[in-house]
Amino acid sequence: MRYVVGYSANARGHDAVNLAVSLARGRGATLDLVVAIPEVSPFSAAHAPKAGFENLLHEQARTWLDEALALVPADVPAEGHVRSGESDAQTLMDACEEFQADMLIIGATSNGLFKRFTIGSVAGALLHAATVPVALAPHGYHRREALTRISCGLGARPGAGELLDYAVSMASNRDVPLRVVSLLALDDGGLSLDDGASPDVAEAARNHAGNRVSAALPGGEAGSRFAAKTDVVVAQGRSIEEAVDRLDWEDGEVLVIGSSRLARSRSIFLGATAHRILRALPVPMIVVPSDYALKHQTHSTSNETSGEAPS
Repeated sequence: MRYVVGYSANARGHDAVNLAVSLARGRGATLDLVVAIPEVSPFSAAHAPKAGFENLLHEQARTWLDEALALVPADVPAEGHVRSGESDAQTLMDACEEFQADMLIIGATSNGLFKRFTIGSVAGALLHAATVPVALAPHGYHRREALTRISCGLGARPGAGELLDYAVSMASNRDVPLRVVSLLALDDGGLSLDDGASPDVAEAARNHAGNRVSAALPGGEAGSRFAAKTDVVVAQGRSIEEAVDRLDWEDGEVLVIGSSRLARSRSIFLGATAHRILRALPVPMIVVPSDYALKHQTHSTSNETSGEAPS
């Protein structure tokens, strides 16, 4: 199992490495740290020959990679790579294909008052085109221990069941609890109560999610043990952001969501709901491409594919 880490020599790059270490420790994955540099053309530098300028770029990139590799603890296998391309996003996607990566891990930008996630141009491009799951580290992410819980944002749109299959396998492979989250917001659903959804609507959402969980869990004794570690919660609020903020989040948790229904097959498209979730989310988010199949499974579950972002 291999994870590509998009590294830049700043706080965003450090956040990405920390999240990569946390994810790798739960699955014994190898990290491929990639520094993306621009392709050199005769017009890249006004006064430097192409070969000399290219050598300077690679020398600087190797220095950054040495700094990145020094951040990775000895128990996590890691390699460093310099790759060039027309854009950083395309270079990272090409690296994922080259290394047959199972996940791409990047950091959020640091601008924005009190915002944990600010999506820059590279992250924005990846979150609308990548063909492997993309894990996004919030600004200031320092945790390096293995994950302690997987949360799955579950909606009612087509594809939600497949996303849940992915989350079940991810949690069972790591032997951590699974929490299935259904979000209800007054501004989206036209619900009538002053504070949150009506009990009937909330109970219907809980039952819907519970039925999907029962269908997705593996059978036998192993399935029964895993079911005991699976929880279904309904988060309510006047908005999606308020619903997310009302949930309790563990330091060692990630939220798994699916791509928008606008996504092409086997690619990511981050929808409007997911963008709103990011405004309030205090933990990393993993966005799964449409129709994505997990390559590595240690438990007998159905094939994993992505679903819709929570609605």
